[in-house]
Order: sequence, then structure tokens, then C-alpha cells
Amino acid sequence: MNFNSTDAKQWLRMGPRAMFGQFMMDIAKKNKKLMVLSADLGRSSGLARFKLEFPKQYISVGISEQNLIGVAAGLANEGFKVFVTSFAPFLSMRASEQIRMNLGYMKHNVNLVALGSGLSMGFLGNSHFGLEDIAIMRTIPNLNITCPADCAELGKVLNDYAFNDRGPSYIRLTGIPGSKNIYDKNYTYKFGRNITITKGKDVLILSHGSILGQIKQSVEDLKKNMSINAELINVISLKPIDKKLISLFKKYKKIITIEEHTSVGGLGSIVAQKILKNKINTKLFSISLPDKFGPTGTYDFLLKYHGLNSNSVTKKIINFLKKK
Repeated sequence: MNFNSTDAKQWLRMGPRAMFGQFMMDIAKKNKKLMVLSADLGRSSGLARFKLEFPKQYISVGISEQNLIGVAAGLANEGFKVFVTSFAPFLSMRASEQIRMNLGYMKHNVNLVALGSGLSMGFLGNSHFGLEDIAIMRTIPNLNITCPADCAELGKVLNDYAFNDRGPSYIRLTGIPGSKNIYDKNYTYKFGRNITITKGKDVLILSHGSILGQIKQSVEDLKKNMSINAELINVISLKPIDKKLISLFKKYKKIITIEEHTSVGGLGSIVAQKILKNKINTKLFSISLPDKFGPTGTYDFLLKYHGLNSNSVTKKIINFLKKK
């Protein structure tokens, strides 16, 4: 899937959920074996038009996420290319047993699209926040985990999964309409490979999802105001983790992970495990959501409250780099 700057700007205004539905319509025109399943969240998933234009390729099982996975696994077993959608906590928690057995164990090629991960559900609150989903999903063998940085990258991922057999996958959607773009021109996406956003020698910063827009701004501010050159990596593939990261870790004395996920079991934990296992001599600092429930509010308010907006992240990075 190719795009240009005009596409990127338009998709930015629509946001990840709306663009998921749009990308599914584009894919359905090319792939007659595509099936899209919802747990009574067609409109919330951006699938209202898809349902009307491709009624034979859309199924809503109702508010029944566990059954949703069973139906999806059965369709995949019959050779359909299946995408399943629901809010992140409902997929990762309510249906975790079915995902473990029907997808992880049986290796059915089902793509789980988790809506509203992180804090993006705003006023719907902690019942709808995807705070712990990476930690839960990464414990299931054979399950890929991908977290696109913006709508353009989401389109790349969906097209890759729709026309290749990647096995069971969890695609984590974060951000809202208006979240900052990372990509404004076309680029090459490769399954399982991370992408370098900026080059630098002073510190290595690893992040994923829509929060990358905030981090990119922080990196630009650090270079402009503090002459700190940071290497920023988009860890789009959380499982499998890109093996090239290990050699990259060895080049830096200080590494920072930043994510819109609880401090337990996310990117920070993944990187810490890799550093420990490979006996790499470096200092690791993780910026994340706390291991507790928080307030509701607008997405921008929640990022600021938890210290994940660009200004807060910049201050935290500076303080970390000052330490010997």
C-alpha cells in the first residue's frame, strides 16, 4: 500500500478507528476471502460503510467476545482471511482463553484489531482503557503483536496481514483523530522489522504507537535546545521483537523506553529482559503509565496527567541524561 502527504493528512483527521474501516473496504475489493467480524461494535470500529457495501463479508456476533474468537477461528480454518475487532480490554481479557487455545495453540490465521488501546477512549474510562493488553497478549505463544504509529502505518500493516499468512496476530490501535503523524510520505514496511525515525548518538529511545508523535517532538526539542542527538526507533513489532535491536543496545550507554501501557509487561519489560539475557552494560529508563488506575478525561489531558506529552517527556529525558 502506497500513500502520499495528502493521504497522510486526510487519514490524520479521520483517526485510526475510521481508517481501519476504510482500509478494510479497500482490501475487500481485492480479496474476496476477507471476513470482518465485530462484537456489536460495527459503527465504533469504523465499519458502518463496510457492512453496507460488503454484507456477505461482515458478521456481528453481538456482545460475545469469547464466541467471536470461536467463530473467527472456524472461518480461518475454512480458508478465509479473518479480521476481528473490539475494544482492547474486551479482546485481551474477556476473550484471552479463547485467543490462547483457538489462535495461539491451534495457530489459526486470525488478526485481532484492538480498538482504543492505551488512554484513547478518554471519558469512557478504565473499563475501556487498554492499559495491560501487551502484557497479557505477549504471554500467548505464536501470537504476533504489532502497534502502528499512525494511520499510514496501520494501512501498511493491514495490507501486509491481509495478503500474507502471518499467523494469529494482535494489532493494537492507539491515538485519536488528530494524533500526530509519523509518516508524511511513503516508506517500506517489513513484517517484524523496526523503523528508525531519527538518527543520533547520545541516547537510544524506543517507543511505539501514536505516542511516537509526542516523542518525535521531544527528540526535535532536545536537539534544538540542548544539542542532544537521540536515536528514535519505532518498535512497531513487539512480538516477534526485531533481533537487530540487540546489536543496537550495545552501542548506547543509556536507553529509554516510552509507551502508552502500564509499567508491567510492556516494551520496558521486553527491553529489560533482552538487556539482562544478553548481559549488555547499559542504563535503562522506562517512561510509561503507572501500575494503577487513573482518571478519565480528554486524551490530551490524560497524556499530560501521566507525563506522556512531549513537554513532560522532554523533561524526564533531560533528568535521566544528567544522572551519571
